[in-house]
Amino acid sequence: MTGTATRYLYLVRHGEAASEEGGLTEAGRRQAVLLGRRLRDIPLAAVHHGPLPRAEQTARLIGDQLEDVPLHVSDVAGDYVPHVPAREELPAESADLFLRFLATASEEEREQGPGLARRALDLFTGPVDGEEDRHELIVTHAFLVAWLVRDAMDAPHWRWLGLNQANAALTVIRYAPGRPASVLVSNDMRHLPDELRWTGFPPELHV
Repeated sequence: MTGTATRYLYLVRHGEAASEEGGLTEAGRRQAVLLGRRLRDIPLAAVHHGPLPRAEQTARLIGDQLEDVPLHVSDVAGDYVPHVPAREELPAESADLFLRFLATASEEEREQGPGLARRALDLFTGPVDGEEDRHELIVTHAFLVAWLVRDAMDAPHWRWLGLNQANAALTVIRYAPGRPASVLVSNDMRHLPDELRWTGFPPELHV
């Protein structure tokens, strides 16, 4: 993708949620507010968020901590399966595990997700036109964060699988002209106290 200025893309999984379709827990609301405070000094041009309540509520709580940063709802920032690999794409030792996991996705997710994932790459990645760097925040879900990190690392399409994201953790990708994308920060939780870290991760992966 062409462009003359650097894009800094800030990626956030929503705060801890009460359910898949519900809003945030009290812990999730605290996570969102603390993240918003961390981002106050970033010259964000926009906050994009998915349409589900947990993403929208997180974005609004973050936005309350910022000064005049517009919020934009987008299906492209939503919760979907970005790529459904064939068995032959996957490592033999983990293929059954990943395919069982993907089988739990709805038919709609499997059909619509790849198209949305391609649009996400078009809309949110690569350098930008103009002379000024651009900073954008996406409040989304674990799958899209993993998909964009995978793309930044030039990894195979299936490799979004297995990349976990903690609630309200911060990942930052830089897209500079004439250079490969660079993951500057991944799953950074320094803005959260210990009791609010690692939610959304399997217990065995907490550190």
